[in-house]
Amino acid sequence: MSPRPAHAPRLRGALSAALIALCCLLVPLAALAAWAAYGLTDTGRYVRTMAPLAGDPAVRDAVADTLGDEVAHRIDGTRGVTGPFVRDAVRSFTRTDAFRAGWDAANRAAHDAVLRALRDDNRPRAAPVTVDLAPVTTSVKHRLADDNAPLAHHIPVRHTEVAVLAPHELDRLRKGYDVLEVAALWLPVAAVTFAVAGITVATCRRRAITATALGTALGGALLGAAVALGRALTLSDLPASVSRPAVGAVYDALTATLRTTSWLLVALGLTVALATWLTGRYGHLVRRRPAPVTPAPVPAQQPTRAQA
Repeated sequence: MSPRPAHAPRLRGALSAALIALCCLLVPLAALAAWAAYGLTDTGRYVRTMAPLAGDPAVRDAVADTLGDEVAHRIDGTRGVTGPFVRDAVRSFTRTDAFRAGWDAANRAAHDAVLRALRDDNRPRAAPVTVDLAPVTTSVKHRLADDNAPLAHHIPVRHTEVAVLAPHELDRLRKGYDVLEVAALWLPVAAVTFAVAGITVATCRRRAITATALGTALGGALLGAAVALGRALTLSDLPASVSRPAVGAVYDALTATLRTTSWLLVALGLTVALATWLTGRYGHLVRRRPAPVTPAPVPAQQPTRAQA
């Protein structure tokens, strides 16, 4: 039998370390791609995520200011005459069930419109993404009628198209959407494959498992830091006319699942690393414990002649 090459263990260790490092780098990227591809593209989940924001004071104030200024401008062409009165009326409206129904309907309509535009390859490139406000108006009208609001049945329902996404923004999102669909499928598979391969070729699999677990925890921590950094950058780039508390509330709602995933990765990685270390240390102590010594049997004494 030929002797084993002396450099073989070093090569296996280096290959195992490289595979485990690739796995740990892909873990936060895979979580981010899966969140974007499967979490943000589900209309029902998106509407449920955004629904609590209808009760957020910062979001209500931002909606009241925006709608109040628009209504006042349509009434008298200025913002100084009827603006304060209209904004107070709209702010009162944002505390009603009708506003929450309209909020959900508007988010559903906008999300459906954007998704259809992203998935429709035959759509004209120069056309903006628009939303028909008729379903939103109908939802608000029915809610007001249920609340016995005066003249609720006489509210006109008109098919008004409102642009929610410019053509150049749609092109950029479409390219990113295509990449996310591929990344969300293959990045998790690649991360698991690299982890299994790295542990398999390692000379000490217990150490490889510990390194993979610690790397996963580090990836979760980096993911949480990236979410926090993204929030800071998003708020810093806003124009002065946009409410930062409202945008922060929306950002926090959309990234809640991502933050939870980061904490789960940290907890899972540290738990597996600790369990592997404890089992290894316990097994080492058991192997070092000396085996109990069994006393040798005492030979039976032969009777003497006097005893006989």
